[in-house]
Amino acid sequence: MAFGGAQASYINPVVPFTGMIQGGLQDGHKITIIGTVLPSGGNRFAVNLQTGHNDSDIAFHFNPRFEEGGYVVCNTKQRGSWGTEERKMHMPFQRGYSFELCFQVQSSEFRVMVNGNLFTQYAHRVPFHRVDAISITGIVQLSSISFQPPGIWPANSAPITQTFVHTIHSTPGQMFPNPVIPPVVYPNPVYQLPYFTSILGGLYPSKSILVSGTILPSAQRFYINLRSGSNIAFHLNPRFNENAVVRNTQINGSWGSEERSLPRGMPFFRGQSFSVWIMCEGHCFKVAVDGQHLFEYHHRLKNLPAINNLEVGGDIQLTHVQT
Repeated sequence: MAFGGAQASYINPVVPFTGMIQGGLQDGHKITIIGTVLPSGGNRFAVNLQTGHNDSDIAFHFNPRFEEGGYVVCNTKQRGSWGTEERKMHMPFQRGYSFELCFQVQSSEFRVMVNGNLFTQYAHRVPFHRVDAISITGIVQLSSISFQPPGIWPANSAPITQTFVHTIHSTPGQMFPNPVIPPVVYPNPVYQLPYFTSILGGLYPSKSILVSGTILPSAQRFYINLRSGSNIAFHLNPRFNENAVVRNTQINGSWGSEERSLPRGMPFFRGQSFSVWIMCEGHCFKVAVDGQHLFEYHHRLKNLPAINNLEVGGDIQLTHVQT
């Protein structure tokens, strides 16, 4: 299950958490954190993009504070000394609610996205390539930390997060003594098929979904459906008996016209593992298989927030889902 050297995701890491960023940050790098703000236990959490395990050199300190109406502090620490704070007097997070927090590295600044919306921009005060670790503390519970290196998509194509799965077994309060990636453990299949789950908040531009599994040796077909009520907004249906990857939409019980064209051959193989990333954009879904961009599917159902359920079934063992 090789993705050409992509950084491994941390799944369900225990806070406080410190982990390495393989190869350090690069222009175009993206880090996505999915988690939930705890309803009690304190007033703050922080994400630090730093050098090494200790916190004496932090290139970017992102620190939401649920105090005085709520605000976010951004800062840089060099050789143990803090610089001048930048405060954003707006709180995009809510206690007890989940969030998607993205850091995009650009040549002159960090861009911070919260739940798909640009929240702030923070000009680099130190060279960002010094950053080789991420630390998270405070009143959050984490689902995943994923990494997208630059250059996965072709020119003029928006990127999609490229992910390996690490399952991290930790005890409460445990913190890795050094910023190193723990050994890879692919869990045994625990998903019953057909699998059905909700997509919290529905879809929106930049929202991505990951489905990973292993195709049965005798497989005929499997499917991934993004549903809006009784309608299927996006039906992804690899068919081994037809050597095709069929895409379609079903509205009021009726299928539309199929799309089958691919830029290369069949990307799925019987008996082998796979990983499908679906990125929602404003006008289409972008789909990557095993880290390689495969096709775009233009939206036929335009109400993206109403597309709020995922369904997976067919001749596979399902090993990981991230919505």
